[in-house]
Order: sequence, then structure tokens, then C-alpha cells
Amino acid sequence: MSKTLVELAAEIVQSQASGSKMSGDEIKNALQNTYQTLKCLQDAESCGCSAEEKDAAPAMDPKRSIRKNDIVCLECGQAFKMLTKHLKSHNMTAREYRKKYGFASRQSLCAKALSDERSAASKERGIHPNLRKSIAERAGKKKKSA
Repeated sequence: MSKTLVELAAEIVQSQASGSKMSGDEIKNALQNTYQTLKCLQDAESCGCSAEEKDAAPAMDPKRSIRKNDIVCLECGQAFKMLTKHLKSHNMTAREYRKKYGFASRQSLCAKALSDERSAASKERGIHPNLRKSIAERAGKKKKSA
């Protein structure tokens, strides 16, 4: 049978009080603080994130997180070339991450150098015929609706 948070908090404070002299008010405050801490940890555990992640501010300014050779995860502060796969460890999608930190919905979540490499490679290959056809169809629809 598992113990309740109150029982756990009482045991912790009791063991603390047995090792040092504590007044009644100190015991009461220690019990309340311990209970609140245990409750916070339990809530964080149930949602699958740590207590620090839940209350923490971004690791840095979102506008400065996308740099030339890396992108910094605003959840944990680690740097990566590409962020999308890493977001799974925070139980987030790229869309949720962009919304949370105010990025545009089409903002690439990779380093600028990697994005530039991809752009140059795609320009070198040229526009695929199917994409060219799709662009022409969209342009035709816009002219008709205008």
C-alpha cells in the first residue's frame, strides 16, 4: 500500500526534526513546504516533464536561438543542427514549439548554414516538373479569383 503525500511529508519532517531542534512554527512551515514540493513533483511526473521544465523560462532569447551553425533548444538549452527530432524528448511537436516561442509557422527549425545548403542544393537540381505544374495551377487560380 503506497503512502499519501501527507504521510510522506510528515515522515520527512519528523526525521528532520529528530536531528535538530525545531519550534512548532518551523515544523508547520517545513511540513507545508515539503508537501507542496512533493505535490509539484507528483504533478510534473504525471504530465511527463520535470518540475524545472514546467516553470523554467526559455534557455535564451528565441530570436537569437537560430544561429549560423546550430539552433539552441529553448526548452533545455542544448545546441543542435536540426531541432525537430529532438523535440520528441520534450513531448512536443514542431508546431507546438513554434507557437510556444512565437516563431512563424513556416520557420525552419534548423541551423542557418544547413538551411542555406538545402536551398542551394534544391536550386542546383532545379524545380521538379510536378512542382512547376503546381505553381502554375496556383497562379492560374489566383488570377481567376481576382
